[in-house]
Amino acid sequence: MSPKDSFWQHLPRPFFALAPMEDVTDAAFRRLIACKGKPHVFFSEFTSADGLVLASAEGQRALRKKLLFSDDECPIVAQLFSSYPERMEAAAAIVADLGFDGIDINMGCPDRAIEKGKCGAAMMQYPDLARKIIQAAKRGGGGLPVSVKTRIGYARNELDTWLPTLLEEGLAAVTIHARTRNEMSDVPARWEHIREAVAIRDSMKVSTLIMGNGDVRDLADARAKAEESGCDGVMLGRAIYGNPWLFAEDPLVEPGSPNMGEPGSTKSPEDRIEALIEHLQLFDELLGDVVNYATMKKHFKAYISGWPASAGGDSAKDLRARLMETNTVAEAIDILSEAGHSLRS
Repeated sequence: MSPKDSFWQHLPRPFFALAPMEDVTDAAFRRLIACKGKPHVFFSEFTSADGLVLASAEGQRALRKKLLFSDDECPIVAQLFSSYPERMEAAAAIVADLGFDGIDINMGCPDRAIEKGKCGAAMMQYPDLARKIIQAAKRGGGGLPVSVKTRIGYARNELDTWLPTLLEEGLAAVTIHARTRNEMSDVPARWEHIREAVAIRDSMKVSTLIMGNGDVRDLADARAKAEESGCDGVMLGRAIYGNPWLFAEDPLVEPGSPNMGEPGSTKSPEDRIEALIEHLQLFDELLGDVVNYATMKKHFKAYISGWPASAGGDSAKDLRARLMETNTVAEAIDILSEAGHSLRS
């Protein structure tokens, strides 16, 4: 059996994964995270299977940037969405050729533009179509393990009917965001439903891994939630903002492991400025020719916060304000380099 067939089964328990977040966990940020504190599994940003198959040459060039990855990010799973089985099959073949370790199908995104095409969370309302999409990904993927990321239900908890539909298709893993689609992120994630999902999986006697997601603060919180719910792994999302060291906080990893490091919360202002400079440089190198620089600005507050003005230096708030006025990576790096020098002097 090849590593691509079996990587899910060789992960530790519990394992920790980086959530796919559009315009956040892009190729640049993932590359930085891989250096600072690597999770057990990476996921790409969610990518349109329709676009991969039908887009113009220019559109293809931009979409392929979503699927850039380095060896340091492996194992990495490509997340796709489509409501057309033939397009999902063709896109799965593309990502297999690109060398991904698995294929994940998004059946949980609540964005209305995505739902209009029966994709994302809307797929929960079309269980027969969901089965066909999974089967198509398996055909196209050439043996790559297929997983699904979804929610507990659309308007209410539907795990008792929705999850068996997925599990009957022999998935490698299912990630469950512990809210309904209609709840968005407006209520706390209810991890008792992850425990319910594990019980459903066990009652069906299938080997599919269950991963929980929603309101996970850090690795200590992830371990506690895994212990309480019995899930195999935990996916962390928003906690990664401004903290590429998130997955280096694990106290149980072996010395010298790529997961060794210090918690992001202990990082000094100088460390955070340096990491943001690295992030900007990677963005410019990998994505600058197809992604608007403004995309980087959503990261500034997360990196640059929590310190007052020092002698001759900006407060975090003032530094952020200056960064938000920039128009290029070079301008931002100049300001950050100056601020870092002031903090060190």
